[in-house]
Amino acid sequence: MIGADALVKCLEQEGVEVVFGYPGVAIAPFFDSILNTKIRTILVRQEQNAAHAASGYARISGKAGVCAVTSGPGAENLITGIATAFADSIPLICITGQVDSRLMGSDVFQEADISGAVESFVKYSYIVRDAEDIPRIMKEAFMIAQTGRRGPVLIDIPQDIQQQEIRRFVYPDTVHLRTYKPTVEGHAVQISKVVRGLSKAKRPILCVGGGVFLSNAVKEVRAFAQDYRVPVVSTMMGLSVMPTDDPMYFGMVGNNGQKYGNRAMNEADMIIMAGCRVADRSISQPDLITENKILVHIDVDPAEIGKNAGPSIPLVGDLRHVFRALNTAMQKENARVPDEDWLKLLESYRKEQRSALHKRYEAEAAAVSPGLFIHNLSLAMKEDAIYVADVGQNQLWSCAHFVVRANRFLTSGGMGTMGYAVPAAMGAKIASPGRQVVAVCGDGGFQMTMMELATMMQYGIQAKVVVLKNRTLGLVYQYQHLTYHDRFSVTDLGEYPHLNHLAAAYDMDYLKLEQSKDMEETIRAFLKDRRSVLLEVRVDPSEIA
Repeated sequence: MIGADALVKCLEQEGVEVVFGYPGVAIAPFFDSILNTKIRTILVRQEQNAAHAASGYARISGKAGVCAVTSGPGAENLITGIATAFADSIPLICITGQVDSRLMGSDVFQEADISGAVESFVKYSYIVRDAEDIPRIMKEAFMIAQTGRRGPVLIDIPQDIQQQEIRRFVYPDTVHLRTYKPTVEGHAVQISKVVRGLSKAKRPILCVGGGVFLSNAVKEVRAFAQDYRVPVVSTMMGLSVMPTDDPMYFGMVGNNGQKYGNRAMNEADMIIMAGCRVADRSISQPDLITENKILVHIDVDPAEIGKNAGPSIPLVGDLRHVFRALNTAMQKENARVPDEDWLKLLESYRKEQRSALHKRYEAEAAAVSPGLFIHNLSLAMKEDAIYVADVGQNQLWSCAHFVVRANRFLTSGGMGTMGYAVPAAMGAKIASPGRQVVAVCGDGGFQMTMMELATMMQYGIQAKVVVLKNRTLGLVYQYQHLTYHDRFSVTDLGEYPHLNHLAAAYDMDYLKLEQSKDMEETIRAFLKDRRSVLLEVRVDPSEIA
């Protein structure tokens, strides 16, 4: 057995079913060895998209996504995808080929210090110096990526180490890292403090983030909210923890959130932040959420607690375990919160804004309203469908108008990476081939990763793609309109590409929506088509998100 065989054997031991990647000489031994297994390989068209596809796969499968690329520019292209995963705490194993170990540091062809380059946005990184270390390193890498605060782990392996013979392969059953012991169970004393605080609170609110999905705690969080009548709001990454029409759910918070959700946060006397980073997009003024309020911050990463807002009650632990303990403690105390007047007040706020929204829908002109389109698309999609929003105006429209039922909503939140949706949708579809998957992009973000339509068609990945085409970089265009009084600079995309010709080039079905009257019929045809479909939706550039 050589090092490359050992790498692949480790992937088999971890139950890996698919690797997204792009080959080159420095990673060729690995891709040769993988031919001897049942592990599926997906050739993306640009390395960044290998990480995005692995991210989509990880978020739906609940397992670490795996990507592998070659050295130099291949590894460098992967960086944006790694940073995107790190910002949203997505577990990835990123394998990069490297030049021969004896040549490292001499600036030879396609050498790059990738471990140094990604130091600030990986959870951990390895440079493999001896093939005998591969089983230990791989076991550690999967454990680190998938425990505590999830995240990407980089394994950089020189070509000669991939070809080095191994005397004996033994994959460890367990691994113990002296300096890495993430807290899982919440501290009992802190949990008791939360319960006592809730019993006294008149206006509590639970704010959920992406950590709820990462810890597989959706069931526990919903039970907590519904059993004890605690109203819930979410960050962007927490969208789809609660169904939109759940009586306990009061929308997304933040700069682009619902007004009734932000009012709930501002008027609460106790806020429980669960799996949220208290970052600027969701909490623009952290001091406001600590003023005259009890702030509980629950997170598996102790470094996040108190980073942006000092909590009254810090609670470190895995959310699934913490909420199980909270539910048990609440039962023992026979706790019932909050005051019904609080829920009635929040419901009045929600009704007021939703009424205004529906009046706006009814008043829409003949041109296609992106908000109304997304609203109708979400209602027409299957209940368990996966919706992947790209970044830009399309993301804000999606957050505001997508109706969650049993769906899953994916997007790039922390890094806000344009071009995320198409490759992430591919990964999501591979993770759950029986579910309907739709990627929604602007024409700017779409052009960053539209080459992956070839990957979709080559491998029969039947995801569907919507392009909201307004011929501008919409969110920057909007900012220049509002801030620079219509002094527009490098935001005009023009008419290209002609999406009908692009779809034809990839043998994809193509649909176009230009008028509101055709919306229902077009959406029905789009979702009914059994093949991958590219749907162009013409949007007025003056539409504001």
